[in-house]
Amino acid sequence: MSSAMYTTSVPVFKQMLNSLNDILGKAEAHTNEKKIEPSALLAARLFPDMLPFTRQVQIAADFARGVSARLAGTEVPAYEDKEQSFEDLRALLSKTIAFIEELPPSGFDGSESREIVLRPGTPKEKKLNGQAYLANYGLPQFFFHVTTAYAILRHNGLDIGKRDYMGAY
Repeated sequence: MSSAMYTTSVPVFKQMLNSLNDILGKAEAHTNEKKIEPSALLAARLFPDMLPFTRQVQIAADFARGVSARLAGTEVPAYEDKEQSFEDLRALLSKTIAFIEELPPSGFDGSESREIVLRPGTPKEKKLNGQAYLANYGLPQFFFHVTTAYAILRHNGLDIGKRDYMGAY
C-alpha cells in the first residue's frame, strides 16, 4: 500500500499535468485553425503584472517535480525553462511526468514528518514538515499555476471547460 503522501501528490500531479498537456494540444490546434500566431497565446497574460502562459506551465511543472522529489527525499532535477513553443511545453510536461513516475512510492514513507526547507540560507527561509509542505504550500502553488494557465487560454477564446481542466481521473 502506498503512503498517503504519495497518493495525494504524484497521482494528482500526473492527472493535472496530463490534462494540461491535452489542453496544450488543443491550444496548438486552435492557433493553426484560426491562423493565430502561437506566440500570441504563449505570451498571453490575464493582467500585465502576471506571468505569461508559458511561465505558468513551467512553474506548474517545477512544483510537480520539486514537491515530489523533496517528499521522496531525492534531488530536485533542474530544468532550464527555455520552452518557446507548444511542442516544447508538451515535452517539458512529458519529462516531468516521467520523472515523478520513476519515484518509488516507498520513498514517500514517513515524508509527512520530514523537514522541508524552502529558500534555504536566505532571509525568507521557512521550515515545514512534509504534510504542511504538501497541503499548505506545494499543492496550492501547483494548482494556482495550472488554473492560471487554463484561465489564460480560456480567456483568449480556446473552447475548453471543466472536463478539460480536470482530465482523466
